[in-house]
Amino acid sequence: MMTEKAQLKEIILALSYEKRQVILASGRESDFYFDGKQTTLHAKGGFLVGKLFYEAIKDVPGVQAVGGITLGADPIATATSIAAHLDGGHLHAFIIRKEPKGHGTGQWLEGRKNLPPGTKVVIVEDVVTTGGSSMKAVRRAEEEGLVVLGIVTLVDREEGGRENIEKEGYWLRALFTKSQLVT
Repeated sequence: MMTEKAQLKEIILALSYEKRQVILASGRESDFYFDGKQTTLHAKGGFLVGKLFYEAIKDVPGVQAVGGITLGADPIATATSIAAHLDGGHLHAFIIRKEPKGHGTGQWLEGRKNLPPGTKVVIVEDVVTTGGSSMKAVRRAEEEGLVVLGIVTLVDREEGGRENIEKEGYWLRALFTKSQLVT
């Protein structure tokens, strides 16, 4: 029987990995692409992502919530929160908007009522390349009064993201690295 991690790897390779020329969010050109949303929005893929992300952080002292920048983090945060609940834990999800809400409260964060100032959080991502998006999420979360403990990603492309994140004083845990998925 395949482990859950092996099952998730199979789904990532079938749905999220493409060998083609693309321009990444970092502005870099690449000859391969990981579209993490294809896996995180897949029924079994999303279930496995939630379970394995929760496993990756349940030993982090004091973590109370998970979230990140919309859209990539949305299904991960929700699935991780549900996985924690099913395991008897309490881990709220939140979403960081790319820009403040244009009406009503004008807020940057969704799920705000579950996040009093000082809430200890982990930022979640589908893919880390240079770490720029991760650090943008960290900065926005901290500006909103949250305490960021670290970052977890589905795939680390191994293109400097870990080093850039660690240089800023945060840790990065990856379910997979590019070299674990493709050669």
